[in-house]
Amino acid sequence: MKIHVLPPHVARLIAAGEVVSRPLDVVRELLDNALDAGATRVDIEVEGGGLALVRVRDNGCGIPADMVVLAPARHATSKLAPEEGAVTRVTTLGFRGEALWAAAQAGELELVTRPAQQVGAAQVQAHGEELRVSRTSAPAGTTVTVQRLFAHLPARLRTQAPPATEVREITALIGRYVLHHPGLHWRLTVDGEARLTHAPSDHRGAVASVYGPLSANRVVGVDAPGVRGVVSRPELTRARRDRMHFSVNGRPVQAAPELEKAVMEGLAELIPAGVAPLCVLDLTVEPENQNPNVHPAKQVVALADLAEVASRVREAVAQALAGQPLARGAPALRPPTENETTPRHSSFPQLTQVGLYQDLYLLAQGEGDLWIVDAHAAHERALYEQLSRDLTAAPPHELPEPELLHLTPGQLARLHERAAELRGWGLTIEDFGAGLARLRSVPATLAALPVPRLHEQIVEAALGDGPDPRRDVLARLACAPALKAGMLTLQLGEQVLAALSSCEQPWSCPHGRPTTLRLAERDLAHAFGRRGVRDVARGRDAAEPPVMPGR
Repeated sequence: MKIHVLPPHVARLIAAGEVVSRPLDVVRELLDNALDAGATRVDIEVEGGGLALVRVRDNGCGIPADMVVLAPARHATSKLAPEEGAVTRVTTLGFRGEALWAAAQAGELELVTRPAQQVGAAQVQAHGEELRVSRTSAPAGTTVTVQRLFAHLPARLRTQAPPATEVREITALIGRYVLHHPGLHWRLTVDGEARLTHAPSDHRGAVASVYGPLSANRVVGVDAPGVRGVVSRPELTRARRDRMHFSVNGRPVQAAPELEKAVMEGLAELIPAGVAPLCVLDLTVEPENQNPNVHPAKQVVALADLAEVASRVREAVAQALAGQPLARGAPALRPPTENETTPRHSSFPQLTQVGLYQDLYLLAQGEGDLWIVDAHAAHERALYEQLSRDLTAAPPHELPEPELLHLTPGQLARLHERAAELRGWGLTIEDFGAGLARLRSVPATLAALPVPRLHEQIVEAALGDGPDPRRDVLARLACAPALKAGMLTLQLGEQVLAALSSCEQPWSCPHGRPTTLRLAERDLAHAFGRRGVRDVARGRDAAEPPVMPGR
């Protein structure tokens, strides 16, 4: 096969596809340019799914008239110094100098720009190799319009997604920019209709604009070195991780699995397995410790020390939730309007038992509210923390005769990974070959537990696929002896409340189910049609008004 150099006009069409393959790419690149220009207001217009028109208007610094002719030139940029090594210290969202050039190759580009101190604006019209520069009048800032995208590339035009699909993706993209840049004015208009607006606020306000005020009222702030944003309380979770958002130095990115895992571990036992929280986390790293030049759309950022960043995320999330009143609201008797994000107490409240229900639930009162306590979950939490405290208090219990175990290939692989960690807290399992292992010792505090198939359950949990074998073992063993339905009495209820109040994290069992629900007296009064003194806000109703969306 003969090797030949592609003609320039063919090479340009291929290269343009690397940066602009769909309207979403145009929007992303223009948003990056607007933010790099220091804009505080960004307006986006889309027509025909972006194929007919994409327009981004900002009030940023603008481009001087004597430089505007270079704006649509390939690899022409003001964001990266023309020196070796500059690409390893990227401090802007854009840096390749290809966005406007690729848009002009794929469609018809118009650029109107004026720095605030300049008299009159410059207008650039570019399509392919055609370029016209003229003077016009315009407010300070830059407006970029791309029309008839791929009109001269019929093959690429036929492969575009339907307009409704593209609009959905564009709306989701702009929502992410709003979440990570909440201090700006944002407005998205689709075919003349406003789809998303946001006024300057904080991360909670951005969550309200994108996901609604009910979600915003269920997030708490995260503020730690290098990690800022919000994470949802345990009652706000989803089966998917599509609302876990991260940015690196202001750039919205596809999160590495290690970062998502760090958030889940920061929540620890507060949420059950198989669900994910909502989070918006802005990560800050040194420019030389991140590389955004590993993905055509810059959606993936390589981090020099991902493990250290993940550790910071884990600690920041855990710290944000520590001391929060994490009791979940009982099923609402009216549309919920309470704001439960501002902590009023850093510890579990003093509860007075008033009765039992179905020999499983404790009814108590405290802080002016009615509390419903799941005795099994509460007892399980107390046992879990007791086992955690006592786990290494005594030397391991050596089995008189090592127990021979049959392990699956997956369990054997995890044994090789975790053997040293397991020995550290008294569990000694040795590979015996041929799919067998020997159990030689177990922690003394676990050895005497009245749990059926004790050794089998310990090994199954320790070599399971969970990320924390110690927690998995203790959670399983705390569940078995905990109070079950029909076992609860008033006397045991008092003991459960006392044990729960002394827990470090009393709000959920080790598997993430809530231990308590609370119902405000005001909710009851409204449900019964009462007014007057019983209509006074107490308990959680006395909190500050909920956040409203920036609309």
